[in-house]
Amino acid sequence: MNAFSLEGKTALVTGANTGIGQAIAIALGQAGAHVICAGRSDCSGTSSQIASGETLTLDFTDPIAAKDVFAERPIDILINNAGIIRRADSTDFSEADWDAVIDVNLKAVFFTAQAFAKAVFARKAKGKIVNIASLLSFQGGIRVPSYTASKHGVAGLTKILCNEWAIHGINVNAIAPGYIATNNTKALRNDPARNKSILDRIPSGRWGQPEDIAQTAVYLSAPASDYVNGAVLNVDGGWLAR
Repeated sequence: MNAFSLEGKTALVTGANTGIGQAIAIALGQAGAHVICAGRSDCSGTSSQIASGETLTLDFTDPIAAKDVFAERPIDILINNAGIIRRADSTDFSEADWDAVIDVNLKAVFFTAQAFAKAVFARKAKGKIVNIASLLSFQGGIRVPSYTASKHGVAGLTKILCNEWAIHGINVNAIAPGYIATNNTKALRNDPARNKSILDRIPSGRWGQPEDIAQTAVYLSAPASDYVNGAVLNVDGGWLAR
């Protein structure tokens, strides 16, 4: 048996239209999975790069947007990647921005995982959940209070859901990406001083690529990780080690 094969599995990837989500969806497809590429934006650019892929519109500004998705078909793997960020000094941060981020980044993660688990249990099957956490699941950051709170929450949810669901055959893990070269970090990479300060702290000496996260997601979705549960894996080039 190929412990890294996803042949015969169906995966749902949220926020799959670009960046890390897109890379994860493509990598799962390359490992043999049928991939449902979900997002509020068009994901056809991602699904078109997958041998067995499709798109699904899900807008997690409604945190229970996925409540009926898993009852419609058997899905074996859930990648909770969709997320947003709002920036302002903590003294100026608005309730609207707080609620928007918490709804998408934390509340939707829980209720999507809940719907997935109910469907897996009803089929008496097994499943894998991979949540996308952050370096700010461990650090405080600056000017992103709701994002930091949400990503700390994702780490905590990963652990409690493992505690409750591992015995029933669902692995729940998370990936905490470091500084990854995506559209969200373009401004940082284009700022010579900021780019240098970031690279100076990363022992690997480079920005991560979305594929670095994607291959970790394949591992956590595959039989190779069957005894990995409740983990938050740092994929950060060593950032947190320094």
